Amino acid sequence: MRYALSLAGLLAALLGLSLAISAAEDTSPTVSPPGATAPAEKQPELTPEEKAGKVTRKAFKAKICDIIATRDPAGEDISCDITKTWREEDIAKMLGDKIEWPWGKAVCQSKLELPRAPLANAMSEPEYEIVMPQQKVRCTLAEKEKGEPYVVEVTMSPKVKFKDSKATEATVNWGPAAAPLLIYPLIYAGAGLDNSTNVLGPEVVRLVNGFITKKCAELKAELSTGKAN
Repeated sequence: MRYALSLAGLLAALLGLSLAISAAEDTSPTVSPPGATAPAEKQPELTPEEKAGKVTRKAFKAKICDIIATRDPAGEDISCDITKTWREEDIAKMLGDKIEWPWGKAVCQSKLELPRAPLANAMSEPEYEIVMPQQKVRCTLAEKEKGEPYVVEVTMSPKVKFKDSKATEATVNWGPAAAPLLIYPLIYAGAGLDNSTNVLGPEVVRLVNGFITKKCAELKAELSTGKAN
């Protein structure tokens, strides 16, 4: 059970990257009891590579938010090479107490393809379903102790149903995967479990709705004040 939960966490992390709605980057603050003041957490210094990746992801998200705001299906499709480093402590915080992350940091890469017209239509039509082309994500998972990192490649073709400009249903639709023999059975079993039970579907809905409302509003505010440079 512990490894199944770990796999669910890995799949959720890969999913977050593929949708460019990075849960580790946008981790919600810890909920404190009423009246309590939560201490401010010191953010770790980003490496030059992490800073460059953050700028790229922000530009990509700005394009998505522009389509959501204008609802204009005419124009170029979105394509972006994304790299994201997930630090072990960030992944552990994102997954919570119920899921154990068995590795160290994860560095994930993906070329995200998102057709413009379906996203615009999902924002303007009463009901609409976005069927994304197959996405591939490649992650290097560091060992907690000394050892060679694991390289995992997974594919997915997410589908998201919208009603009145809000996501209502979603499926990840995991495809072929490649991983070292030691962990491939976990990848295969975890993806198969989600394909049959849609465990991550509600999480996709939550992430999408959070992005098109709160995250786009925050990004617009940053751009208007010049903080997004």
